[in-house]
Amino acid sequence: MKIVRLMHGKLHRVKVTSANVDYIGSISIDPDLMEKVGILPLEEVDIVNLNNAQRWSTYVIPGIRGSREICPNGGAALLCKTGDILIIYAYEQLDRDDIINHGHKAKVLVADENNNIADFFEQTLTYDNGEIQFQERITNSV
Repeated sequence: MKIVRLMHGKLHRVKVTSANVDYIGSISIDPDLMEKVGILPLEEVDIVNLNNAQRWSTYVIPGIRGSREICPNGGAALLCKTGDILIIYAYEQLDRDDIINHGHKAKVLVADENNNIADFFEQTLTYDNGEIQFQERITNSV
C-alpha cells in the first residue's frame, strides 16, 4: 500500500477577522465555512498568509456559526493581523491505488472581502487510459 497526502478542502483568500494570542492554540473558523469544504473540528490544516508569506500548521476549532470568523489563536496570532488574507488547506491520506481506481475530489471555497462565498468549485483527479487526469475546476452552485 502506498499512501499519498492530497488536499481535500481549501478556504482561499479568507480574511483574518481577529487574532487572539491569549488562546491556547489553533485557528477558529466559522463552521459554515468549515462544512462547505469538509474541514472537521480538530483537523490539522496548513495556513499561508498572503500578506507576509508566513506559513504554519495548526488544528481547527469551530468559531461562531454565521460570523464568517477567521481567528488565528496562540502563537499563530503573532504571524498575522486583522485584515490579512489567508489560504487554509486541509489534507487527507489516501491509498494511491484507491485514487487510481476511484478518483479524488477536493472542495475549494473562494471568499470575498467579508468571508462570504464568492466562488465554490471542486478539483478532481481521475485515472483514464493509464494517465492521471486533473480537472482544475468543476463548478457547483454556491
